[in-house]
Amino acid sequence: MSIAIVQECLEIEGVVLKKLQRHADERGFFLELIRQNDPFFAEGFGQLSHSKMYPGVAKAWHIHKTQVDWWYVALGRLKVGLSDRRPDSPTFGRTITLFLGEDLEPAVLKIPPGVAHGCKAIGGVSHLFYVTSSIYNPEEEGRIPHDDPEIGYDWKSGATIK
Repeated sequence: MSIAIVQECLEIEGVVLKKLQRHADERGFFLELIRQNDPFFAEGFGQLSHSKMYPGVAKAWHIHKTQVDWWYVALGRLKVGLSDRRPDSPTFGRTITLFLGEDLEPAVLKIPPGVAHGCKAIGGVSHLFYVTSSIYNPEEEGRIPHDDPEIGYDWKSGATIK
């Protein structure tokens, strides 16, 4: 099996982008996302979920106390916003944008607890598959308004004009 490149996302501590190796031929392709013995997946499996989003739909902000998320976009493209809300983190208060999608380099995004996250479908109908380190628990789920002034992220804006 091929070796994936795991890249610490230096902008926010603990956020990791694992670049994947696509094996393509005339039949299609094969892509290994995560495996049980991968250090990238050390926190383990709780639940696998699938979210279908129509163009322009934004879902933000979600935050977890202890749960880790791993995101993979199989179809479409997502604009992903991440904001470090952990007071003890060296990157506390930092907010970044990443893009995941079928037309981009294949990757799985690891989102640690305490990092608020959201996404907006910007490339047609988008399908997000995500694994969580624990099963759904409403006590674990946190919500922050999409227009929270402390984060200051604009989910309504479109692409930058250059």
